[in-house]
Amino acid sequence: MSTLREDLRDVRAVLPLLGLRRALVARAVALGSLTLAASVALSGVAAWLIVRASQAPPVMFLNVAAVGVRTFGIVRGVSRYLDRLAAHDVALRGVVNLRTAVYEGLARGRTESVAGLRRGDVLARTGVDVDDVGDVVVRGLVPAAVAAVVSLGSVVAVALFSPASALVLLACLAVGALVVPLLAARGDARAERERVQARTDVATASESLVARAADLAVSGRRESELAALGRAQERSADAERRAARPLAASAALAVLATGASVVGTLLVAVPALLAGTLTATELGVVVLLPLAAFEATAPLPAAVTQLHRSAAAARRITALLADAGSGATAPHDRTTAPTTAPAPTPAPRTGPGLVADGLACAWPGHAPVVTDLHLRVPPGTSLAIVGPSGTGKTTLLLTLAGMLAPSAGTVTLDGTEPRLLRGAERTAHVALTTEDAHVFTTTVLENLRAARGDLTRDEAVRALEQAGLAAWVETLPDGLDTPISGETVSGGERRRLLVARALVSRAPLLLLDEPGEHLPTDVADALVADLLALTALGRSVVVVTHHTGAVDRADAVLRIGTTTMSPST
Repeated sequence: MSTLREDLRDVRAVLPLLGLRRALVARAVALGSLTLAASVALSGVAAWLIVRASQAPPVMFLNVAAVGVRTFGIVRGVSRYLDRLAAHDVALRGVVNLRTAVYEGLARGRTESVAGLRRGDVLARTGVDVDDVGDVVVRGLVPAAVAAVVSLGSVVAVALFSPASALVLLACLAVGALVVPLLAARGDARAERERVQARTDVATASESLVARAADLAVSGRRESELAALGRAQERSADAERRAARPLAASAALAVLATGASVVGTLLVAVPALLAGTLTATELGVVVLLPLAAFEATAPLPAAVTQLHRSAAAARRITALLADAGSGATAPHDRTTAPTTAPAPTPAPRTGPGLVADGLACAWPGHAPVVTDLHLRVPPGTSLAIVGPSGTGKTTLLLTLAGMLAPSAGTVTLDGTEPRLLRGAERTAHVALTTEDAHVFTTTVLENLRAARGDLTRDEAVRALEQAGLAAWVETLPDGLDTPISGETVSGGERRRLLVARALVSRAPLLLLDEPGEHLPTDVADALVADLLALTALGRSVVVVTHHTGAVDRADAVLRIGTTTMSPST
């Protein structure tokens, strides 16, 4: 019981983020109750009709019951369809609201906490975990409410004919509604941890295969990654099979409870029949009606199991939001601007620009890769960061952007620590393009609007021209309105598209990670030179690059080696 209370508490903590409307939930419960009530009524009327017909009365005595059977049969089918629509409408609305709240919370929160997680883990928490929390409505809360309404109604209906039979039915329903679900939940709890870990491993392996397909093929590691995915999938399937065992056992107990209710009702109703306090038709009703009543309790083992699974997902989601310090709010309580709204334009920069003193950079949980760094990037100047792979250039760039907290020392942008900036406030001051930035499956224009929602078509064309993509866009069938994805563009096109996305931002500081990667050397050098020249427009530019042919255009060059760093101007 303590575990059930904890699960209910944890699910209640995230219910406000689902933005559930009481009227819609009540409609789903009412339609679900009507469906099962029609089924119970159908069984009762059919039992009466069968017994009464065996007594060979005039056929007119049976007409009302025959019409009732057809009516309740039609009502059950129609209401079943409507209650499925209503329940899934509530669940899907809740999933949309919750996923939006999680995304907005992560966007406003501290990114260093998320950076310490595997990408597959983040994907699982924002994907499957959100779905699991949403499922608690259609598979947990609504079935439980319907079971309570229909079970009590069935007991009252039987009590009208035989109070003793009603007590038997109440006892057996209590077993089906309380004991059976608790046994299922206890068994499922043992398998939940392994199931979640296996699911995370599957998501991580799948993400690696999709996102790094080309690299894995070139390095010859594709087969080993596929084998790792296969092993993870096997562990996931084994965990699911183990989780199904307690459900099977509880289902068997539910069948026994149903049979016990019929036998128990017969034991108390037959003496009443012999004593003349119960008629033969009433005996048929009190014996057969419980068979339909147990339809209400049949989903409860799965409902409690779903509650436990949803509670575990809710704990992971709330932990993710708490670590990010996002303070995610319910949909109707949100006061922040939508993520599609344009970021505010920052005030003119009069401060010292980007300054780092004694800076040390590291990924969460790892040793610093850059230490004791001192640099100055005044407003309207450029800095090129060069050095071998694996020396911490990307980690440094993420720290300068405020995406990672410094391991030591300080970094400020116009006197403010970038890591303290949140959401639109950060994007208004800093535009960051990383090597693994995402190309969305949408049009070229909408991919650019990911950086600025109010971007016009003319501004998009100018940014694409600056990034060297004007000719490519002209070859597309619908120009800016052509749908693209990460799989339909080449590596060089993807890089320049990400650069164009950074260019459309109004942020005064641009941080670009390997903008010339996958491009011919002369094209990459020209692109880097053009980016460094953006200082003429008053922007500050920091470029990480392997292409050193154009770094002499930068106002300063920071050379990072395995053990030393040497800034030069």
